[in-house]
Amino acid sequence: MVELKKISMVFAAGTALFSDGYANGVIGSVNTILKRLYPEAVAKNNYSTTLSSLAFAGTIVGMLVFGYLSDKIGRKFGMMFATGIVAVFSGLSAASSGAHHSATGTLAMLSACRFLLGIGVGAEYPCGSVAASEQSEEEGIDKNSQHRWFALATNAMIDFGFVVAAFVPLVLYWIFGPDHLRAVWRLSLGLGVVPAVAVFLWRLRMEQPTRYKTDSMRNVQIPYMLVLRRYWVSLAAISAAWFIYDFITYPFGIYSSTVVSTITGDTSSLTTIFGWNVVINLFYMPGTIGGAFVVDYLGPKYTMIAGLVLQAIFGFIMSGAYVELKKHIAGFAVIYGIFLSFGELGPGNCLGLLASKSGPTAVRGQYYGIAAAIGKVGAFVGTWAFPPMIDAFGGPDSNRGNTGPFWVGSGLALLSALITFAFIKPLSHDGMIEEDKKFREYLQAHGFDTTQMGLTSSDEEWSQNSQSEKEKDPSIVVGESPAL
Repeated sequence: MVELKKISMVFAAGTALFSDGYANGVIGSVNTILKRLYPEAVAKNNYSTTLSSLAFAGTIVGMLVFGYLSDKIGRKFGMMFATGIVAVFSGLSAASSGAHHSATGTLAMLSACRFLLGIGVGAEYPCGSVAASEQSEEEGIDKNSQHRWFALATNAMIDFGFVVAAFVPLVLYWIFGPDHLRAVWRLSLGLGVVPAVAVFLWRLRMEQPTRYKTDSMRNVQIPYMLVLRRYWVSLAAISAAWFIYDFITYPFGIYSSTVVSTITGDTSSLTTIFGWNVVINLFYMPGTIGGAFVVDYLGPKYTMIAGLVLQAIFGFIMSGAYVELKKHIAGFAVIYGIFLSFGELGPGNCLGLLASKSGPTAVRGQYYGIAAAIGKVGAFVGTWAFPPMIDAFGGPDSNRGNTGPFWVGSGLALLSALITFAFIKPLSHDGMIEEDKKFREYLQAHGFDTTQMGLTSSDEEWSQNSQSEKEKDPSIVVGESPAL
């Protein structure tokens, strides 16, 4: 029962990332509908790409701002604020409308709401994911399953969000039919309110993780130069790998309905397009779930390398056999899905683990936020680069135009594997405790006073939530890690 309760806290911290997957995934299907409803407005102002990329821009802002707030105010504050933002702007996105209900005004408001929604989604990474990583090493959780629960509570939730985001527009289309597409896209966006509100309520009784209580720098100035001197290599490597992963994954995921639409022909019904989009997105799930069990045995570093290499192989297969696969949409969907699946088994599961557990608790929110933000820059660049890349290879009506991005993506996957092998260190179970210990020793060796680290007796959260821990273990000193 104790372990089950601890595991539930890991999921309470990480499950809101479902909103990230849903918000970023659903816009692909919404774009497909908007192109049919407002073809001139979408084409004139390039809103198709703008809607996809503005959420990423907001996400970057959220990651950087809340990365700092997560470290200096607390994980719970950031998580509650993030879910509130997501709930509000999911609802406003669905209600978007311009002056006199003009198409251009509607799309402009939707773009603004997508940016603000992205801030809330971005806040979840340095707050929710970081709290989930710290909760995964709480006493009572089997150390040989720590990585697994983190992966299932974070990346698996994102991927499940992608699956639901593909399925919801299909169901709504079945309900409302082709004559009520406005109801389909508005409800598809508006239903994002539901998981955000549910997670908000789930988190109300959460406490700050033990690692944050004992090793944060909430009440002391962070020595950034010392932090950078010790961690810049690992941060740069993880950030580069995340940039490449998001550059590959998000455009391919978002444009999956567009890709299927191209292959099945513009005359195909939305039922066909959305249906195949669901099939493709379902392939995320075996990758992330299977990878969650693999990562505790191979470790995040080598699981990530294996996933990247396998993803590259299937990307090359898909490019080389495109002409034949195009004749058999089921074969294309399977190979395309496996390509995405191995991306989730490797970097999808492991980048969050590496970013959250390679740095110390004191700057974990900012460390994670910077790496994830650089990843989202990759997603932002990818969403803009994807259409011109197709044009550069010959256009969407040519075989080269449709296979070019897969050649590029597969090559980048191999580059990411090389970066991971050369510059990212392996992680061990209970590694956060050991890293915090080494970080304290490093700071002390450079003359930094570590006695004020952790929450003090004047902090409300410490006095309310940590008294029982101190009673159980008298060796715990306020502001000092029990591991020391």
